[in-house]
Amino acid sequence: MNNSTLKSQRILSIDALRGFDMLMIIFADRFFASLHRGAGTGFTKILADQFDHPNWFGFHFYDIIMPLFLFVVGVVIPFSISKRLTYNPDKRSLYFHLLKRFLILFALGWVCQGNILALEPGSFHIFSNTLQAIAVGYLFSSIAYIHLSKNWRYILFVSCLIVYAAILALPNIPKIGNSTLLPDQNYAIYFDRLIMGSLDDGTQYSWLLSGFGFTATVLSGLFAGELIRSEMKREKVALYLVIIGIFGIAIGLIWGIWHPIVKKIWSSSFVVFLSGICYILLAAFYWIIDVKGWKNWVLPFKIIGMNAITVYVLSHVIPFHRVAGYLLFGLEQYVGNYYQAITAIGGFGILYLILWYMYKNKTFVKI
Repeated sequence: MNNSTLKSQRILSIDALRGFDMLMIIFADRFFASLHRGAGTGFTKILADQFDHPNWFGFHFYDIIMPLFLFVVGVVIPFSISKRLTYNPDKRSLYFHLLKRFLILFALGWVCQGNILALEPGSFHIFSNTLQAIAVGYLFSSIAYIHLSKNWRYILFVSCLIVYAAILALPNIPKIGNSTLLPDQNYAIYFDRLIMGSLDDGTQYSWLLSGFGFTATVLSGLFAGELIRSEMKREKVALYLVIIGIFGIAIGLIWGIWHPIVKKIWSSSFVVFLSGICYILLAAFYWIIDVKGWKNWVLPFKIIGMNAITVYVLSHVIPFHRVAGYLLFGLEQYVGNYYQAITAIGGFGILYLILWYMYKNKTFVKI
């Protein structure tokens, strides 16, 4: 298969990488936490810790998951928007699509973690979910792709990082003093609570001003998508992805000395560092699948990745591990403390069967 043929087809590595990310979300964290409760060893504790977020500073493997979701959304933008403009040059239709997708993602975020299904206004959270972060990053990155040149998009990316870093460091917070990157002492969280009031989620996560970081993360994926979509040879694309990834990791770590890596407020050093890791992961999947053509192992990831929004929402709304418990409860007497790990596997199996059935029948939920 030549390079031009590849560019005209769906990039399988992107679907596989999205499926890998979803697998971490819907299965890995619950499974490794349950496994540690059963085994209680030092090794299982390391695994469980790596599939949970750090209290504040630093980085665990699980911190990759949300940025990777946003990053992959960005990777697809050059393909999807270019395709839409090819079939319908009228940008008004495209703007309607962008706005519709923004609103649907926000509404699904309310369903997943905004507590809207509780029908209790006092417990509703207006902005508290990954899908809503994607909505913000997708909207602004798509507008940038439509209206800005490549150089201006790079400038926008850097500007988002610098402006947000300044917001986290320079303002004065009433009754606290100068903003720092410490819990409850930074302007991002103060601003969230000031604007959203009782609708704030009450955690130490920031959402509104973090939109600068969400947009930068999606833009970093957009740049990767442009690179893949270019006429450059596939081997060189993979090499450039690796080089950019290494550069991003290095810059993020160096910047983190003065501007710490903090996932909960999506600090600018966190964006650069995690974007670098996302580039490395994309390079690995792209090299293995689309360059070397080793595709036999990809199908399970593809099945999950091609219905990513569906699997994300279902996993947050339906407790599949509890559903599995109704089928596997007889095993508890035999497996003891490992029972929760068994139901985590069973719950994932039920969800995967639903996705497999949808894939087999070519049912793909898109927004």
